[in-house]
Amino acid sequence: MKAARTRSASASGASTPARVRIPAILERLHREFPDAKCALDHGSPLELLVATVLSAQCTDARVNKVTPDLFAKYKTAADYAAAKPGELEDDIRSTGFFNNKAKSLRGLGAAIRDRFGGEVPRTMDDLLTLPGVARKTANCVLGNAYGIAVGVVVDTHVFRLSHRLGLSAGKNPEKVEDDLIDLVPRSEWIDVSHLLILHGRKTCDARKPKCGACVLEDLCPSAEPAAASVGASARPAQPSRVNLRKGNPKKTETRR
Repeated sequence: MKAARTRSASASGASTPARVRIPAILERLHREFPDAKCALDHGSPLELLVATVLSAQCTDARVNKVTPDLFAKYKTAADYAAAKPGELEDDIRSTGFFNNKAKSLRGLGAAIRDRFGGEVPRTMDDLLTLPGVARKTANCVLGNAYGIAVGVVVDTHVFRLSHRLGLSAGKNPEKVEDDLIDLVPRSEWIDVSHLLILHGRKTCDARKPKCGACVLEDLCPSAEPAAASVGASARPAQPSRVNLRKGNPKKTETRR
C-alpha cells in the first residue's frame, strides 16, 4: 500500500527533526498494525510478570508455548515461591537460562506473597524491588496489565528502530527510553513499543531491512535507495561464453 517515492523526497522528509516526524511515524504504524498489543499471552498481572521474566533471551513465541501449562500449575505468587527444587526449572527449561529464571520466579513469588498481599504491585518503585525485575519488565507489566504509562518498554527491536529512525542516539536502553518519553505523547507510551516491535519483525529486520517496502521509508534517515534494496538480482546478467570449437557453437556457463 506504499506509494512509490523518489530518493530525493525520502531524504527531504527524513532530514526533518524527529519531533516533527513522530506524529506521522505513529499514525502510519497504527494504520499498518491496527491491532498492536503485547505479544505475550496472559490473563492476569502475575501471568504477564512471569511471562516477561521468561522472555529474557527467548522468543515470545517460545514463551507462549510454555506458559499455558505453567499457568495451569502455578496459579498464585505463593505457588512459585513454594515450587520444589528442580521442578520449576524443568517446567521452564525450554526458555533458556532456566536456573536463573526459576530463582527469580521463586524470589518474586515470595516477595509478592509476603510484602504485597499476593498482588503484583502497581508502582515502578515497588516492582523494581522484585527479584529479576528491571525497568523494561516493570514498564511492560504496568502498561499492559494495569494500563499505567510511566515509561516505554525498550527491547532490542525498539532500541534498533529508535536509532534507525533517528529518534534517539542513546547508547543504552535507559537513554533511549528517556528520548522516546521526550518525543512521544504520553498517550502513546504503551503502544509505541508494540508498534516498533511489530515493524521490526515484519519490515525493519536487523540484518536485511526491507526499505523498499517500508511505510516509513520517506521518514527514515537510514532508509536505503530502492536500487540498493534490490540487491544482486538487479545486476545485469553476465554474457555467456561461446565455444566455437569444431564449428559447433555451444554456450558454456560463465564462472563467477
